[in-house]
Formats: sequence, C-alpha cells, structure tokens
Amino acid sequence: MAETSETRYRVGGMDCAACATKIDTAVRRVAGVADVSVSVVAGTMTVRHDGSSDLKVIEKRVTGLGYSVSPFTGSVAPARDHGAHDHHDHGDHAGHDHDHDHTGHDHGKKKIEGLHGRDHAPMTGSWWQSRKGRLTIVSGAALIAAYAIGHLVPAVASYAFVIAMLVGLVPIARRAIMAALSGTPFSIEMLMTIAAVGAVIINAGEEAATVVFLFLVGELLEGVAAGKARESIQSLTALVPKNALLEDNGQTREVPAESLAVGAIIMVRPGDRISADGIIVSGESAIDEAPVTGESTPVRKGVDSVVFAGTVNGDSVLRVRVTAAAADNTIARVVKLVEEAQESKAPTERFIDRFSRYYTPGVVVVAALVAIVPPLLFGGSWGEWIYKGLAILLIGCPCALVISTPAAIAASLSAGARRGLLMKGGAVLETLGKVTMVAFDKTGTLTEGKPQVTDIVSFGLSEAQVLSRAAVLEQGSSHPLALAILNRARADGVPVPPAFELEALPGKGVSGKVGGETLDLLSPSAARERGALDGEKDARIAVLNDEGKSVSVLFVNGVAVGLIAMRDEPRADAEVGLSTLKSAGVKAMMLTGDNKRTAAAVAGMLGIDWRGEMMPEDKQRVVGELKREGFIVAKVGDGINDAPALAAADIGIAMGGGTDVALETADAAVLHGRVGDVARMIELSKRTMHNIVQNITIALGLKAVFLVTTIAGITGLWPAILADTGATVLVTINALRLLRVRT
Repeated sequence: MAETSETRYRVGGMDCAACATKIDTAVRRVAGVADVSVSVVAGTMTVRHDGSSDLKVIEKRVTGLGYSVSPFTGSVAPARDHGAHDHHDHGDHAGHDHDHDHTGHDHGKKKIEGLHGRDHAPMTGSWWQSRKGRLTIVSGAALIAAYAIGHLVPAVASYAFVIAMLVGLVPIARRAIMAALSGTPFSIEMLMTIAAVGAVIINAGEEAATVVFLFLVGELLEGVAAGKARESIQSLTALVPKNALLEDNGQTREVPAESLAVGAIIMVRPGDRISADGIIVSGESAIDEAPVTGESTPVRKGVDSVVFAGTVNGDSVLRVRVTAAAADNTIARVVKLVEEAQESKAPTERFIDRFSRYYTPGVVVVAALVAIVPPLLFGGSWGEWIYKGLAILLIGCPCALVISTPAAIAASLSAGARRGLLMKGGAVLETLGKVTMVAFDKTGTLTEGKPQVTDIVSFGLSEAQVLSRAAVLEQGSSHPLALAILNRARADGVPVPPAFELEALPGKGVSGKVGGETLDLLSPSAARERGALDGEKDARIAVLNDEGKSVSVLFVNGVAVGLIAMRDEPRADAEVGLSTLKSAGVKAMMLTGDNKRTAAAVAGMLGIDWRGEMMPEDKQRVVGELKREGFIVAKVGDGINDAPALAAADIGIAMGGGTDVALETADAAVLHGRVGDVARMIELSKRTMHNIVQNITIALGLKAVFLVTTIAGITGLWPAILADTGATVLVTINALRLLRVRT
C-alpha cells in the first residue's frame, strides 16, 4: 500500500457519540481511506489515507449527513476561539465552527446543512437561537396547537397531531435516510422514524407527535451538554490575552499576542495576564498560576524563571523573553494534546462501540418479534402488540450507552488539562487507574533539580562571615554549586564585596583576594592535599558526605575556617505526594543515576525504596523486571534521559514545565512538576472508571426496567422515549460532574 498521509478537519455540530459513529462509517467507505478518528468533544476528525482519496468526496460525505466541515489549520488556540466568540453562530448559520479563511467553503456547506433541517452544533449562544432550539420550540408549539384544535374540533384531532408530528419528524427522517445511504441503517433517527410512522398507522398520532417532541428536547439537551464539555477545554485558550506590550528599540508598543516571535522581549505590567510562554529577563513578582494550575497561592518568580501564557503577574513590572510562538505556547499545546487524546479510543469505548453495533439490530429484531409473534401465534391484538414493539424500538435506542464512555473520558481529560495533568487518550486514562508501582527519577522529579546550601559549619568565624567570603569567590560563576552559595547569600542578606585576582583551580576549586585576605574555596580532596584538615574537620566532612551532601572547604590566609555543604533537596511536596500514593495502595521507588550515598540520603528522607548509579538502560531494565513481577508500572521522569524507561513502562509520565520532549515522548505529563499530581492523575482515572460503570449501569438499567414494563403493558411510547432521552441526559450530566472535580 502507498505511504499514508493524515488530514485533519474541524467538524461543526457533533453532539453525541452516535454522530461520530455515523461520520466514521461514512468516511471509511471512501476509497483510499485507511483509518478515521473522530472526537465529538473536540469537534475534530483525523483521516489517514493513501493519497489517492478525493478529499472533496470526504467533505461531501460529512456535509451530506448534515454537519459542517473544514480543513484544520495549524494554530490551535485561535481556531478554538471561534466557537466562543463567533457572532453569527446563531440563526441560519449556527454551528459553523470554521476558521475564517474557509469562508468560500462555508457558504456551500451552509446550504447543504440547511437541506437537512438540523443544526448539529453544540450550544455556543443561547439554546433557543440555534436551529435545533428553534425546531424544538416550533415542534412544541405545533403539539400545543394540535391539542387545542383537537379539543375544539375533535373530528380533525388525528390530522392535527399527524401535522404536528411531521413538523419535527421530517428533518429527523431526512437524516435517517442520509445515514442509511452512508452505511448506518440502524441510526437513532431511523428507529425514531419507524416508531413515529408506526404509531400513526396504529392510530396513536397523539403519542407519535409527543414522542417526536420529546426526542427533539432530548437532542437539544445533548447539544447543551456537549457544548459544556467543549467549553471547558475551549475556555483555556480564552486565558491568553489577545495583545502584548512588545519592546522595540527602547519603546514599548501594543501588538497582537499571536504575532510575537520567539526571542522577542515583552513587558508585563502588574495585574496583566502574561501573553506568551517565556523566561523572566528582569524583575521579580508573585505570579498567580491559578488559571492554568488551579494552585491558589501565587508563586514568587525572578530572573531566569519560566512563566506560562495565561498566568497573571502580581505586584511588579516584568520583562519576559518569549520562548514559544502563540501556536506552540503551553496552553495551545495542552488544547491540541487534549483534542488529539479525545480522538484515540479507550478499550472500554471500543468494546461499547462493538457491542452497540450488534445491540441495535438485535433490538430491531426483538421489537419485530414482539409486534408479530403474539398476534400470529397466540391470537393477540395486532394494534396492542405493534404498539409494544414500537415502544421496545424506542427503548432500544443506544444513545445513552454509546455516550457513556466518551462523555466521561472527555470530561476527565478536560478536567485534568485544566490542572496541568495531561493524558494522551482514553487508553492512558484507563491504565492509570490500574497502576500499582510508580518509579520516579530523582533529579528534578523528586528533588528541585538544583543544589541548595544545607549546612554552614564555621571554625572561628560566624556563619555569615563564612557564607560572605564563599560568595565573594563564586561571583560570576554559573556552576550549580556556586549558584547555590550565591542564592543563600542573597536570601540571608550577607554582604558580597568585589574580589580581586579571582582564579579557577581546575578540579580543585577557586581562589581570590578581598580586603587584604587570601581566600580559597576547595574540594575536601584538594584541602587534604594541603594537609590543612585535622581529624575533627575530616570527621565533620565525612558525616556531611554520608548525608549525600557535597562539601566545600573555605580557607582564609591558608587556614580552614569553615565548611559549606550543599545538596539537591527534595521538593516541598514530594513527601506528601508519596504518602498520598502510599495511602492509595500504590508503591513507589526512586531510580537515579546519582551516587548511592546521595540516593540513600534522599530516599531515607522520603521513606522510599531506591536504586542508585543507574544508566538509562539500567532504569529500563528495572522497569521490565517490575512488570515481570506483576506490577502495572508508571515511570515518572523528565522525558529526555529517561526516554527508554518511559517507553518500557505501562505508562510514561513526563514531569516538569511542558518541554517539547517531555510532552511528546510520554503517555502523560505533569506540567507543573508536583509529585502529588501523579497521585491526583491516578485518582482522576479511578474516579473516571467508576463514572463509566455508573453510566453503563444507568443506561442498561433503565432500558431493562422499561423493557419489562412495556411487554407487561404497564408503560407505552411516552415513557419509552423518556427512558431513552432521560438515560442519555443522566449519563451526560453524570459525566460532566468530572469537570468539577478538584484534582
């Protein structure tokens, strides 16, 4: 077969899983199409084809079913915004969630969509302004009018109800025929049409008209619910301001945020939203990251700190160097990942899809048998049993069942994304809940990733004097240990006078002069070479080394006057995060390339099992061993040196600020680098799976109850359609509860 290529489309107007199934079936029948992925909540379709496919035919198939379609253009954030702000998303043009550069395309689509009398769009404006809302209102008004006419002129009552029914049924029947021609004969619209026409034939016109109206109400509610789920992820893009203050030749001018180039310097005033991902060049401020992370406490950030688009600058002016274009900023990438994730089906969802493929025709057969067998073989009344058969047909609508899984997964992926927990699809989300062992990298995952001064030991001088002299020697150095000393000096407010004759001593340390003193900051081995350490000082160094700390010895005029110990300390939230995992029954282990002494010290503080001095292939081997022992393993790392182990694990989770490699190599990502987020991800997965079980139980439970009561003659067409619509709405509302989860 020729090489396959991929084309992505934005599809306007899908509001339930049945819509996706119809589109999937229709497009798969186009010559040259290898695979189709449709996401209802993201409103997207990805088609893999061998290049021989006529893309116009693909688009025609989709528009023929009554949906709008346009090729997907690269930039995610701007495209997503149209749904929220499109002025003509009401009235006749409802549901055109296209990019504006396809306007020529659009008018043709609008005409075709009009043929089918249905607005498939999720509700972005008020529900009554959409075509679907108006159709429901007109159908309801026709039903009320039929009741009034029937009351005043009983002789024409049956005709009035047939007319009222046709108002709503004609658009439904058209869609049913289009779906049947595209390969979906057992669509919900077809079942509805058969039931309504059948009801008229057996003189139940009043019920037929009411059932059609209730069906339209159900569809309207589904549209509202689908819109809510879609808005949750769309609202992320609304966080990024539209304009930015660009520095240009010493002047600042306002420019559109999407025009910012990588490397540009922007000014962010107090209270403003930051308009791009970047690194602070000057200034220090409290950044409110709640819009992106859900974290209520502002984070203090200074020069060289990373900031995200959409977060709010607190109390002082910042100058920020842009590190990502608008289409690639963290929020845009999160939205894109969630959209792509929603196109990949979870195992449960695939099973439900296969199940409903046999279930719906099965229901049609059962309904036909119920309608025919009792009158033919047992002398039952034709009218009564046909009526029961039609009711079973309506009960059998698989809508609630089909939407039970994708609705929960979409809501969960969106809820996670809003809190910086990214999962690439339903399969990942399902597997996360089964994880029994989490293997963490150490540096930058369980620890801060940069050393901090932990101990200052002085011999004769004060601690502040030891720190001040050490900082004097480290000025201008970018070595991590030097930065640790300078940061501590800055934090403690000790003076750091300028030094003279600074000289690096390769492999040993640094020396210089200040205020008439000759200063040296040396490694313990270099200090021992000088014979300048007595037994007591050596013993102190050994104790600090055993705690996994790096030690530097300070000399003043050749005499050892102090020790400075540094270590990469555990993250503030690491201990709490690990204990949360433990209480959820998930084991944890630390895999690190660091020396065994440091590894043992950090693991001891965190109360975690560990392996040290490991190369990337060793980490991969340990992950394999854990899997063979029967664990479902999640590997958490920075996504670069951990790539082999991330790939070997059941779930690879990238930790940190959303680096390209981390987001692309792993199955999931914790954008904000909190250890506790891994436990939150697992908890969200478990809650989602419980939600799916509840949904399937609601869908099948209600059907089972009404199936029995219908055959027993207790309930009829009205309750049947209420059972179906009610189940669909209940399932959707239950799934949307996940959006409000505080993970």
